Amino acid sequence: MPLTHIEHPEDTILTGDLSVLDAFTADNHYSVKIDGSPAIVWGTNPENGKFFVGTKSVFNKKTPKINYTVADIERNHPDFELQSILIRCLHSLPQTDRVFQGDFIGFGGYRDYKPNAIGYTLDEVTQGAVVVAPHTGYAGEVLKHMISYPLREKLPSDGVTFIQPNAWLSQFGSAMDIKTMVGFARQMSTLCEFVTEKEARQLKQDLNAYIKDGEEVIAEEFANYQLIRLWCLVENIKTEYMKLMRDDFNAECYLGSDYVDGEGYVMRGQHGTYKLVNRWVFSHHNFNIIRS
Repeated sequence: MPLTHIEHPEDTILTGDLSVLDAFTADNHYSVKIDGSPAIVWGTNPENGKFFVGTKSVFNKKTPKINYTVADIERNHPDFELQSILIRCLHSLPQTDRVFQGDFIGFGGYRDYKPNAIGYTLDEVTQGAVVVAPHTGYAGEVLKHMISYPLREKLPSDGVTFIQPNAWLSQFGSAMDIKTMVGFARQMSTLCEFVTEKEARQLKQDLNAYIKDGEEVIAEEFANYQLIRLWCLVENIKTEYMKLMRDDFNAECYLGSDYVDGEGYVMRGQHGTYKLVNRWVFSHHNFNIIRS
């Protein structure tokens, strides 16, 4: 199936799914989470052999918006800025018989980019017509039913700039502490009363309200305080885990006028896919930013 919304590790445990605890102690594939916009999908439609570009709307089940020509883009996407991006991508992205997804960073010829909340200053001026951060590939014979997989290979960047930094888990640091904390989380889970999907959605809203206001989550302020204690512990495990992450992304990152390390990482493995993000910095900012 097409790439779906990726959850924060701590949010996934609310319904009793403890897969993320296995993920923290297993082998995974990591990628740098780059804050681009919009999402661009491109490649060859296996149903007709034609090259296309689009947004995630190419996967719509009822009315897919697949663009083979400039006329298709103008018809499917009335927003002029999005039209400009997709037209440039249609003319510039390398022809391929596969299907990929990435985040649009900007047009080529610059060092400084701010495609979304985070600003990037790259180590050199980009040379391609567009700058894209690819992260996902797709396989299958029918576009709307394709299966996503994490992109591990480097794509040939003929005429464009692809940003694909490597990310890995350091062998040094508090790896044993992670295992100890995960073991404690398993013990704590035996005391929890897990909730339904509907109840979890409400809890996420309540927890996001704390993050939006920049307030510490106090478990005892919730009726189901044992579950929130577990949520806080898993959030802490994620924070310690992120301290072990390393990457070779050659860019300075800014949130407003403040220098930051970057948005975070995506962790994929046999136990699921999770985003590793400091919510008290980035989610707090996104909740409070005034978007035009």
